[in-house]
Amino acid sequence: MILELISIGLVISACLTIFLDEAVYSVLALTGTFLLTALLYALSGALFAAIFQFAMGVGTLAILFLSGEMLSKKPPKIPKERLLSLVAVGALLSLPMLFLSVSSPMNVFSDVQFEEALWRLRAGDVLLQGLVVLTVSVGIAIFLHEKKKGEE
Repeated sequence: MILELISIGLVISACLTIFLDEAVYSVLALTGTFLLTALLYALSGALFAAIFQFAMGVGTLAILFLSGEMLSKKPPKIPKERLLSLVAVGALLSLPMLFLSVSSPMNVFSDVQFEEALWRLRAGDVLLQGLVVLTVSVGIAIFLHEKKKGEE
């Protein structure tokens, strides 16, 4: 039951991350997404993947939060109706996961543990995630450098 609740929170925070207009609020929602993903990995037995996800999340969020603070204007207050509608959309997207189950006729990974499958099958994903963080960091650094140069 706890995994389902974490998964619902994960979907809701991902929806908030995508649909919130202000960068600072979106980064805060992304924080929830990273933390819940790391917690989901840890509870599923993939401790190293959880630590890696947490470390990647902390680095990404530090960069995005600082750049969002420096580059955006003071955020307006979010209307409660909009926030509640986004949470409702995330909860609705989570309903199929709670009530439907998918079973495969052949269990291909019956002899592979979750943490092993996570590292073997997601190696490209993890590499691309690191590449995205690096690209975002370099892009923000270039943008801040050009902004500083333009102010002088």
